[in-house]
Amino acid sequence: MKKILLIVLGVFILMGFMVAGSYNRLVTLQEGVTEKWAQVENVYQRRLDLIPNLVSTVKGYAEHEKDTLLAVVEARSKVMQAKIGPDSLTDTNKFATFAKAQNQLSSVLSRLMVVVERYPDLKANQNFLALQSQLEGTENRIAVERKRYNEAVRTFNTKVKKFPTNMLAKMFGFEKVNYFESAPEAATVPKVEF
Repeated sequence: MKKILLIVLGVFILMGFMVAGSYNRLVTLQEGVTEKWAQVENVYQRRLDLIPNLVSTVKGYAEHEKDTLLAVVEARSKVMQAKIGPDSLTDTNKFATFAKAQNQLSSVLSRLMVVVERYPDLKANQNFLALQSQLEGTENRIAVERKRYNEAVRTFNTKVKKFPTNMLAKMFGFEKVNYFESAPEAATVPKVEF
């Protein structure tokens, strides 16, 4: 009887270690997703910080392009209002609103770069060239950080969905996290006219 009691106790202790290990793995993966999201926000903030300088530089050369400049400022404002934190990564609606605002800003910035092509003096301006280079570098960073974020999300979501961890995840409130997806219009080649 004593042997059976020890075996049962050993099984419970082993199961406790397994549950603790799975829980700790989920916490680690969730923190990885949060850290990757912080990097995405970091490069988005860098882009937001560059925009006022870019707009003021363009404004001096292309005063009659006020509509485009205003659209850039408005899109930037919408992005600043649509900020989300790591706690919102599981909220599909908040995440979609944030992604839509970011995609609109990217679109307006692309339009601004098309406008710039019409002004040879502006393209020769050193301040503008430096800002344009920084903005291009930032857009590349955004793409890299989105990719890293999506990789972390894939790892986390896979763990949350796999058996038997899925039961533990449900018990402790771990939810599937949203991927960052490109806008549907990103699949369409933009029409550029001069």
